Amino acid sequence: MTSLVTGATGFVGSTVAKQLVNLGETVRVFVRPSSNRTNLDNLSVEVFEGDLKDPKSLEKALQGCQSLFHIAADYRLWSRNPQEFYDNNVQGSKNIFLAAAQAGVKRIIYTSSVAALGVNPDRSPADENTPSSLETMIGHYKRSKFLAEEEVKKLTKSLKLDVVIVNPSTPVGPQDIRPTPTGRIITMAASGKIPAYVDTGLNVVHVDDVAAGHLLAFEKGKTGERYILGGENLYLREILEIVARIMNRNPPKIQLPHYVVLPIAYFAQGWAYLTHGKEPMTTVDGVRMAKKHMFFSSKKAEQELGYTHRPAREAISDAIRWFQNHHYI
Repeated sequence: MTSLVTGATGFVGSTVAKQLVNLGETVRVFVRPSSNRTNLDNLSVEVFEGDLKDPKSLEKALQGCQSLFHIAADYRLWSRNPQEFYDNNVQGSKNIFLAAAQAGVKRIIYTSSVAALGVNPDRSPADENTPSSLETMIGHYKRSKFLAEEEVKKLTKSLKLDVVIVNPSTPVGPQDIRPTPTGRIITMAASGKIPAYVDTGLNVVHVDDVAAGHLLAFEKGKTGERYILGGENLYLREILEIVARIMNRNPPKIQLPHYVVLPIAYFAQGWAYLTHGKEPMTTVDGVRMAKKHMFFSSKKAEQELGYTHRPAREAISDAIRWFQNHHYI
């Protein structure tokens, strides 16, 4: 089988590509010319350059492929130009699905996110059927992922495609070269640069388990269904305590109300905008999202796919070790 993996220079995509190679599959990767290709070092893959906004480059990469793992996404909590989220996540997904249909791809795994799902106000773990709507999505990233998943569902029906949707929670682990927003929290906490925290919660999962979940979804997933690929539900305080124990540091003891952090986020975001700087550590959307606890259940994937996950501490420990070895900490 020949598989095309998008987002293969990134965190989840590179891990999926590696696991496919280890299974002996023929793997193509679709990358932008400007992408950092460190995660592809020593990986036996065929590289196709292009852009999700360029249909011709997609058609070329997909020619002769039997399967597609569409993992590429614009995963940030802030951008000077919010339209980029919709161009990359929504229109980009539409473009590659149309190209896949034309190329006769047999099965597609689409990587969505728990960001596109609803959460429960009582903090109980949400699942694939928890109600959600565009109006409840906070920020352009979450709105773009919600709209992208809706577009994928429409194309699955109209083009009669064999598509399985996976919704990873918050992956951590090796090869987070960017790093992701969660990876930045871990590196800063490990360096003793997070003196306080807010009351929020995340579902933390090892990136290797997420990648294995992609392969299980390809093998056993039902067409048109979506599966949460998650791990352990933890409060941010608990995550910081795990990092502190691994680093032999004292964890932060101060919990700040959200309303105290919000003005700091406005200032940091405004400064980044005025100075053309990179994404600020604290964003307005990030603080607003923190008011909701992103707790999820992977029961459906466990029962239907045979999905499993390791303890969150192992994921965080592996992430810290990788960040140390690559001088992020």
